[in-house]
Amino acid sequence: MIHYRIEPHDLQAHLYRVVLRVVRPQADTLVSLPVWIPGSYLVREFARHLQGLVARQGSRTVPLEQLDKCTWRARCSGASALEIEYRVYAFDTSVRAAYLDADRGFFNGTSVFLRVHGREDEPHRVELRGLPPRWQVATALPAVRTDARGQGVYQAADYDELVDHPVELGGFWRGRFKAQGVEHEFVVSGAAPSFDGQRLLRDAQRICETAIAFWHGRRKPPFDRYVFMLNVVDDGYGGLEHRASTALICSRRDLPRLGEEGLSEGYVTLLGLISHEYFHAWNVKRLRPAEFARYDYGRENYTQLLWLFEGFTSYYDDLLLCRAGLIDEARYLKLLARTITNTLALPGRRVQSVAQASFDAWVKYYRPDENTVNSTISYYTKGALVALALDLRLRQEGRGTLDEVMAWLWRHTGGGPMDEALFAQALEAVGGRSYRRELQAWVHGTQDLPLEELLRAHAVRWQRDPPTWAQRLGVRVADNGGLTVKAVLRGSAAERAGLAAGDELLAVDDWRLRKLDDLSIYLGPAAEPRRARLLVSRDQRLKTLTVEIPAGLGSVVLVPADPASDGELQRRRAWLKAR
Repeated sequence: MIHYRIEPHDLQAHLYRVVLRVVRPQADTLVSLPVWIPGSYLVREFARHLQGLVARQGSRTVPLEQLDKCTWRARCSGASALEIEYRVYAFDTSVRAAYLDADRGFFNGTSVFLRVHGREDEPHRVELRGLPPRWQVATALPAVRTDARGQGVYQAADYDELVDHPVELGGFWRGRFKAQGVEHEFVVSGAAPSFDGQRLLRDAQRICETAIAFWHGRRKPPFDRYVFMLNVVDDGYGGLEHRASTALICSRRDLPRLGEEGLSEGYVTLLGLISHEYFHAWNVKRLRPAEFARYDYGRENYTQLLWLFEGFTSYYDDLLLCRAGLIDEARYLKLLARTITNTLALPGRRVQSVAQASFDAWVKYYRPDENTVNSTISYYTKGALVALALDLRLRQEGRGTLDEVMAWLWRHTGGGPMDEALFAQALEAVGGRSYRRELQAWVHGTQDLPLEELLRAHAVRWQRDPPTWAQRLGVRVADNGGLTVKAVLRGSAAERAGLAAGDELLAVDDWRLRKLDDLSIYLGPAAEPRRARLLVSRDQRLKTLTVEIPAGLGSVVLVPADPASDGELQRRRAWLKAR
């Protein structure tokens, strides 16, 4: 068994103290810290936060030789237990790493627990101690012996399980509910006094019950308990899935408030995030790419299937809100239209397939720059639209649904690794024909999906709003006290005029610009083609550019079709299951 002790060592310095104990070590024991965390596909070099590593066997100091950026060799002698002690600097407020201050602690195992090479499959035990007064512990890691606050000993079956259970520490709010008879816990850190915790519990319960029913009907999910850990900040958003828990971040203004019954845009976004990460407990944590059957924590783990595991989860997150009755049909179609608009606005969709985007996640998705919009596509949004297209095509043909495809995959893998060939087999088993042509075109090709036609067959009408000036110009602009161009879209009017990322927009036709909406004041409605002069600042030099602005297309709007045939209406109701 591998043992760890971890404690908050210095709150003001943001340091955890960790002691690793290895019984019966090898003569040359190798230890390393992961360079990435599953679910976030970027090498993050967590070992840069380790410091002060020392090793000993009893009273004897053991030499530690660093072999690379994250690996050490301990020159052990004899059978005495090896202890390696070190500090971890923890000041990352994201869901991916570790954090510690006087108010709150949080850590993922990939940031704090050295892996003992060759011993990964043994049980791993963690002793958590030294918590400040009134601090509590929240984690899905199985407890062996703990006190009322959660301080004590926990155990995992192996290293993979150990690092798949984040830990939240502090004086957080805590609530519980049951879904399909399974205990669920919600902890919230940093909420304002106006936070309506009971409403969040009720809505999360409906999401969980809907997701469990999606995968299992009336049967129980593949975990005995589940923990949501929500860190509330002034401005933030994100989540990371784990096998029986999730770490979430949201803005304080997005929480439900006491006395308010409406659904703000921010709260809907939070509910979608909860739905997304919970769905991942099945889709990517258990049903997962064959390449992820066993993680390699020391390097990138490549797969072309993130469009299925991240993209399909993005399709179902908002759809399950609709099926749970938390949002209505119109709200769902608005969210779907936004995803379509954002995808169609990217010239990169013509350059990179969603399968290639999955493979390139390690070097592109998490490292965006001014050319990202022109060279890449998101496996989240395009993957969600592939799921939509397949679901609607299956429903249109009347032989099955994507829901049934996902259930088929779960049954035939036992909730385990899979590849694209098995997904194609599942589509054929449910749909009664081969869908390889659609997969080749929609997943491995770069043409647009036939969404307008498919939505029409489900009594949903596709419309376009009038274009904004930003859409007509083809620019992404940051308002940071001035108007700075973040990106220029390929083939756009802005590119043809010579506008570049980093330019500051100062004036149009001799009128001062303070925000992009001012263009509608000085140029009129964004409807007809127009020529204009732009005054820009580039590297502190003024330049005048002449731009020919075309009419352009606005955002997609989806509305229920009226009139529609009975068959189309029935398909829409079956798809959305709106209450």
